[in-house]
Amino acid sequence: MGLLRRLLTFPISAPVNSVFWIAGQLHNAALAEVNDPATLRRALVDLEQDLLEGRIDEETYDAAETRILSRLQGMT
Repeated sequence: MGLLRRLLTFPISAPVNSVFWIAGQLHNAALAEVNDPATLRRALVDLEQDLLEGRIDEETYDAAETRILSRLQGMT
């Protein structure tokens, strides 16, 4: 009975399962990129550049730097 049900629902369940699989793969890739130490270091460099060019103030810099550094330290 289980095999018959799977065969009959395959045209609907296969695309749905594929969408969930693709969403999971995208989620994993995004997490890997966001948590990459090189990406976080680059974010620190960009943040400092924004401060030096006057695009952000000292308070904003400190808050963002603290968040980025805590994420970097959380990986070790």
